Amino acid sequence: MSEKYISITGFKNYNGSYPFKIGYLVRCEKEPDNAYDSEAIRCTMPVIGTVGYVANICNTVAGGTMSAGRIYDKVGKRFYVRVLFTTFTKIICRVEDGDPAELKKEIMTQFDDGWDDDEDEILSDEEDENE
Repeated sequence: MSEKYISITGFKNYNGSYPFKIGYLVRCEKEPDNAYDSEAIRCTMPVIGTVGYVANICNTVAGGTMSAGRIYDKVGKRFYVRVLFTTFTKIICRVEDGDPAELKKEIMTQFDDGWDDDEDEILSDEEDENE
């Protein structure tokens, strides 16, 4: 299967370009009931929610990438893309063909809070307080 690329746009209406780190995964989901575009594809990240949409008009689609309309029938209802480049107005991503379960696991690791505590430590602290 040949590689497919998309542009994410509209991110300034959400969290800006901050969540889009090179190599990160973004979950995409078709929105056939979208009031503005029947080929809309919403882009989300865990914890954050909506971060933008797959570009679908000529002045938002980066050269060499596919619009939402062009990729709509080539992907499932939900799919993942990997961030390759970011610009001031567009996020360029590659559509990932891997196992959706594995991609879901990977996307969840992107938002590790970095805290050392785990469930066992929390329970131990609560037990100490009760003694």
